Amino acid sequence: MLAVLATIDPATQAAGAVSTGWVSVANYLGFLALVQTGVLGTSATVDAKLQQALDSAGTGAKDISGKAITQIVKATGDNKQALVNVKPEELDTVNGFGFVRVTVTVGVAASITSAQLLGVNPRYAPADVGNQAAVVQVI
Repeated sequence: MLAVLATIDPATQAAGAVSTGWVSVANYLGFLALVQTGVLGTSATVDAKLQQALDSAGTGAKDISGKAITQIVKATGDNKQALVNVKPEELDTVNGFGFVRVTVTVGVAASITSAQLLGVNPRYAPADVGNQAAVVQVI
């Protein structure tokens, strides 16, 4: 039912933005972004959002309305998770936006973060067919 389509692997992320690659929405009925924090740096903040584009190169990239997390802050944000759900109908598909990605932005101080973009309910095949190459086991 789920496929790991793109990831920001767990690491200490310097202040700034990091994004997954662009993923086509054509083969799944929904998507789930999972954003995780480890230990955040002093006074650090973490923001994350889903974006959409016209193609896999990111042409015309723009934020998906309502698909950003509430900022996670150091005071309460160590070792937390945030989930963002998106359905293809929430994208601007009428204007050709058929690709999504997750962007995580760390503010102030380096912090441990990760994110995954999961495809939910494949249209035509078992979900694990769509797993990115880094997925080494499906049981």
